[in-house]
Amino acid sequence: MLPRNRGFTLIELLVVMVIIGLAYSLVPPLFSSGATGTELKAATRQLAAGLRKARSEAILRKREVALAMDVEKRQFNISGEGRVYSLSSKVAVNLHTAQSELFSGQGGNIRFFPDGSSTGGRITLAARDVEYRIDVDWMTGRVAISE
Repeated sequence: MLPRNRGFTLIELLVVMVIIGLAYSLVPPLFSSGATGTELKAATRQLAAGLRKARSEAILRKREVALAMDVEKRQFNISGEGRVYSLSSKVAVNLHTAQSELFSGQGGNIRFFPDGSSTGGRITLAARDVEYRIDVDWMTGRVAISE
């Protein structure tokens, strides 16, 4: 009797290729939803860091420092700095601050004072069904992130 060659048949190889193709087509949507969550978390941390920096600058320089938020463009800057920080276009931004700090319906300031206090406010960042809130306490200027 002749020994039979061991290996895979053409049909077995085709079935495996079809399975790999289907699995490959399902992977990108999984990564894209994760990327949005990652971008949202990164934007939240970046904005909270900007608020903390503005507070620190106000205390250190012994003068008022404001973080100006442009909700429509998803950008913010800190007074006294020339740099403009941009958030991901996939993130929706909502600003609640003191009426006196609002400007032109597109944004406003959260202002910090030399003693560390602030005008207070809340910035909400959202993407899909996930939302983060950055609260700034008016009395202490403390910046806190909550989900």
